[in-house]
Amino acid sequence: MLSVRRGQAALFVSDMHLADAQPRTGRFFLETFLREAQAVSHVFVLGDAFDAWVGDDQISALPADGIEAAFIRALAALAQRGVMVGVMRGNRDFLLQAEARPGWCEATGARLLPDPCRIEIDGTPVLLAHGDALCTDDTEYQAFRARARTEAWQRAFLAQPLAERQATARAMRAQSELAKQTRDEAIMDVSPDAVSALMAQWRCRLLVHGHTHRPAHHRLRVNGEDAQRWVLPDWDAERGRGGMLLARDGIIGPVGPWPAPAPAPAAMPADFGGR
Repeated sequence: MLSVRRGQAALFVSDMHLADAQPRTGRFFLETFLREAQAVSHVFVLGDAFDAWVGDDQISALPADGIEAAFIRALAALAQRGVMVGVMRGNRDFLLQAEARPGWCEATGARLLPDPCRIEIDGTPVLLAHGDALCTDDTEYQAFRARARTEAWQRAFLAQPLAERQATARAMRAQSELAKQTRDEAIMDVSPDAVSALMAQWRCRLLVHGHTHRPAHHRLRVNGEDAQRWVLPDWDAERGRGGMLLARDGIIGPVGPWPAPAPAPAAMPADFGGR
């Protein structure tokens, strides 16, 4: 299990949706990220780092002066400095390191994290997730998610030329944005029952996730005990929106440009039963 020891610090971020076509948001994120990552021992990227990732051969096609390539170099520099960099796939970049050959992990020095992933911070169990699997009321999306995670689907998709995959991703994104206009907002948020069940299954009283673009600090009860759920912000330079979480010395709280009013830092809860 990944462990952040006493005296170390962990930075959590997600939903940057980096794309060379959106350089302002990319620069806004990178400037904040590089500043906050200077004094941490662990960085956890919890999905949707990229607006679209259609296979690791995308790396060689990136413009060297673009935002996406700059982020890859930034992660590699952190890893070379000894920072543990963990990256989780999201719904937009679930094809990161999808093939058993040198690719994303080799380019960045990052460790690919399962979703969900249980870590410890100074002995406190913390559950990490992207968050899309918790939106169980959106049955149409969950059906696609299950299909797109199969080896057969990914093998067939990755067999297509890069340009075709990129065009397909753009079309799917446009279709998704159109569908959101008529979809009930509630089903695009996490299900409270799914959250409680997952936290109970993994015996964690602290969950950190992204995906929903609804940054907040929620307090809840799981198995009759106090628990916390932190939701990371998405990034948008036009709205000055973004932010990360920093965990250090038993405290977890927002850093960077969180939407106001930003939640106050909070003490991390112990394991179930105080263990």
